[in-house]
Amino acid sequence: MNLFSVSSLKNDKRKEIVSIVKISNGNIAAAVEEAVDLLGGIRKVTKGINRIMLKPNLVADSPAVTTKPEVVRTLAQLMQKAGKYVSIGEGSAAASSFNVINDEIFRTNKKEILDKMQQHVFDTLGYTGMAGSLNIPIINLHSGEMVEVPLRNGFAAKSVRIHKSLAETDLICSVPMMKTHVLATVTLAMKNLTGLYPGTEYYAVRSWLHDRAAERGSTGVAYEVIDINNAVKTGLSVIDASSAMEGDGPTGGTLVDMGLIIAGTSPLATDMVGATLMGFELSEIPAIMLAHKSGMLPLSMTDIEIRGLKPDQCSRSFVKPNITKWTDINSFWGAKVL
Repeated sequence: MNLFSVSSLKNDKRKEIVSIVKISNGNIAAAVEEAVDLLGGIRKVTKGINRIMLKPNLVADSPAVTTKPEVVRTLAQLMQKAGKYVSIGEGSAAASSFNVINDEIFRTNKKEILDKMQQHVFDTLGYTGMAGSLNIPIINLHSGEMVEVPLRNGFAAKSVRIHKSLAETDLICSVPMMKTHVLATVTLAMKNLTGLYPGTEYYAVRSWLHDRAAERGSTGVAYEVIDINNAVKTGLSVIDASSAMEGDGPTGGTLVDMGLIIAGTSPLATDMVGATLMGFELSEIPAIMLAHKSGMLPLSMTDIEIRGLKPDQCSRSFVKPNITKWTDINSFWGAKVL
């Protein structure tokens, strides 16, 4: 059970807080700061926490489908001002000329390929330069020293292997881009953490992982999502909804202008608000339903205190993805091994 799930179970009356802020005049940094302030400020939401890793969604090497560096930069600066040790970590899924060749997607666990791919993604999206300017480490989560983390009630597995830096981090701050997803329905704060599964262990594009989870009955990759969220210390989540994706995301959909930043102290609560803003019923999102079934709180929108904008002021009916079962595509998508 993760950090904020435990606290929620201990106190049923405490509402999780989620903030919604409109980006004005293109000032993303100001919106991020306001969203965090509405939660009580960075010192409050990170009280007792010293080491924080920011985890953007850098699924591929395209800025159109990934978290904007400005969102992560602003969060890093807020955390540095609060005296925190900050890092940025990611294990991207795919990139052209690495495990995407002539439009065919391969799975690979080869360190030499994954290391070059991850560096390329960091460089191309501006994260290497941004991290350097802030003097903070940027970590390739695909390779390096790994540790085994047991899961109390694992769905896809009884334990997960993750990068040692994750086990040494006090808080993982998920910073996803708001998108639909043909497997997961939406990809927000919780789904974003599948990027913590190291490719040297689980193969990028995580095909091996999804195969094992499907054998155990995972719906919409929910088993994999909840397992990794329970393997690390999660909490503050900030959704980059400056632009979002509808339709067949996470890379093949259409971009829409949402102009929002959404932040919360619980990944589940933040996702519930995010999915609602996208026009989805919570029952449509497998990972949210599994989180509730496993005992994670909050259970309903009435258990969440929303600050800033109200959902009816900024929601949009997203074009829904054509949902695909993993078992319908695993014979050709990421099936071949490099």
